[in-house]
Amino acid sequence: MKRIILATILLLLAFEALLIVPLMVMTPLGGKMVTTINPPPPTPTPTPLPVLSALGSTPPTLKSPIAYLLDVDTNDTLLSIRGTEQVPMASTTKIMTAVIALEKSDPNQIVTVRNDAVKEVTENFGSSAGLKAGDKVRMIDLLYGLLLPSGDDAAIAIADAISGSPTNFTKVMNDYTHKLHLTHTHYINPDGLTYYDYGKNKQADPNEYSTAADLAQLARYAMRNPRFAQIVQIQHYVLPATADHQAYNWDTTDELLALYPGIIGIKTGYTLEAGSCLVFAARDGKHTLIGVLLQGKAKEDRFTDAPLLLDWGFALPMREPTPTPTLAATPTRQ
Repeated sequence: MKRIILATILLLLAFEALLIVPLMVMTPLGGKMVTTINPPPPTPTPTPLPVLSALGSTPPTLKSPIAYLLDVDTNDTLLSIRGTEQVPMASTTKIMTAVIALEKSDPNQIVTVRNDAVKEVTENFGSSAGLKAGDKVRMIDLLYGLLLPSGDDAAIAIADAISGSPTNFTKVMNDYTHKLHLTHTHYINPDGLTYYDYGKNKQADPNEYSTAADLAQLARYAMRNPRFAQIVQIQHYVLPATADHQAYNWDTTDELLALYPGIIGIKTGYTLEAGSCLVFAARDGKHTLIGVLLQGKAKEDRFTDAPLLLDWGFALPMREPTPTPTLAATPTRQ
């Protein structure tokens, strides 16, 4: 009798197993318990798109001793002649001043022009936006005065409004060099003027410097800001007089805007120590290039060198990029 009962129990258990196992396989819970036998198909390797390549191409002969050309789309360096040499950069400094103003202030903020802004021009022989002490001007308008006529007075007025003083603002500028990985750039003021130690030797302060490579990366960053990109394309700006300020008429110092089709900015610079400087950007419908020219002897050299460099860059052939070597996996110690 016991044998019959035991056999019956075993038969019932076997019958339940036949019902439960298929149910587990068909349910979400059961699906998780089933192991996939076939591995997933490998992800296909994307085909690299052709890029501008300067390999085997002879660059034009330039008068500027320092030259750099960057493909904005790929961030590839197409030309570097002394591109990592630290040199004074004059008013190309104002690119950084404008970037900080756009990121750390309201464009409609009203800025009162102080005496120190006017004195910056008269005492240091700087370029001027013609600002008058006591005028109350919107921040966005000051940026036109900064970037078109390259107003050193506008640079100081912006610095005062944002940080309380040019010294405090310069600290922010140098903080930005770390943020943007500009490891060979350092500022001593918001405008790029040479400051001197008026001791026995009247030495220029050596702590104002950058490189063509750093300036190209700064320009690439700045041009991503729509307001900055809009301002540096303008050749003339009129600010009518109001009860708060006099009338201002500003023309750009960047002659390249009227000389080269497709040019989209961005900034000139000149001091005796920095020579003739130009950071420029252009687009031809397929590519966007940024160039830097530094230490030029004559001011007009930059406006003849830049078109030569752009023509060469836009005419470069398209080639597949060089594959990046992959490191072999290190065996795991057991």
